[in-house]
Amino acid sequence: MARLGGDSEWMSISDMMAGLMMVFMLMAIGFMWQTQQEKQAISDIAVAYDESRTALNRALIEEFSDDLPRWDAEILPDNTVRFREPDVLFDVNSASIKPAFRNILDDFFPRYISILAREEFQTEVSEIRIEGHTSSDWQGASDPGEVYIKNAKLSQDRSFSVLDYVFTLQATEQSTREWLVSVLRANGLSYAVPVLQADGREDSERSRRVEFRVLTRTEDKIYRILQESGEAA
Repeated sequence: MARLGGDSEWMSISDMMAGLMMVFMLMAIGFMWQTQQEKQAISDIAVAYDESRTALNRALIEEFSDDLPRWDAEILPDNTVRFREPDVLFDVNSASIKPAFRNILDDFFPRYISILAREEFQTEVSEIRIEGHTSSDWQGASDPGEVYIKNAKLSQDRSFSVLDYVFTLQATEQSTREWLVSVLRANGLSYAVPVLQADGREDSERSRRVEFRVLTRTEDKIYRILQESGEAA
C-alpha cells in the first residue's frame, strides 16, 4: 500500500509538472505571438512612413524646384526646407527679417502649407517647426556658455520672427489658421546643429540659417504600441 501510495503521489507530481510546463509553453507562445504582432505593426508603420515621406518629398520638389536656386534654398531628404543664405535672412545679431526674405516667405509659405494641408499629409503631421540656427561665433564674447546663450536667444528670436510673420500672412489666415495653431512651432537651436564642411569643420556661413521641418506622428504610433504592450516607461 505504501508503495502504491508513493506511486500515486509521484504520478500526481508528474501530472502537475506536465501541466505547469504546458502553461509556460502556452505563455511563451503567446508572448512570441504578441512580440511578432508588435514587430509587424511597427514594420507596417515604418513602411507607411517611408511611403508618405517619399510622396511629400516628391510634392515639395515638384512645387519648389524652380525656386530653390534663386532663394538659395534646398530640400533635404527628410523634407526639411533649408534657407541657407544668411545675408538674405537677417542682419548680424538682428532678429528683424530682411525685406528680401519677407518676399521669399510671401511666396514660399502659402504654397508650402497648401501641400502639407493635403489630406494624405495633414493627418500625419505632428509639428511644423520653424528652426533658427546660428554659428558658434559671437563677437566680443569668449566664454563658451555666454556664446551659447546669446546665440540661443538670437536663434529663438529669429525663429519666432519668422513664425509671427508667416502666421499673419493673408493667405494663411484664409485657409488653415486653426490647424496651424495646433502644429506650428518656433524653435531656436543656437549652434547645436552646425553645418559642416567636407573636412568636418563648421561652415559658419551656412550654419546661420532658417529651416522648416516637419515632424510626423510615426513616433507617437510606435510609442503607443510599446505602451500597450507594457514595454514603454
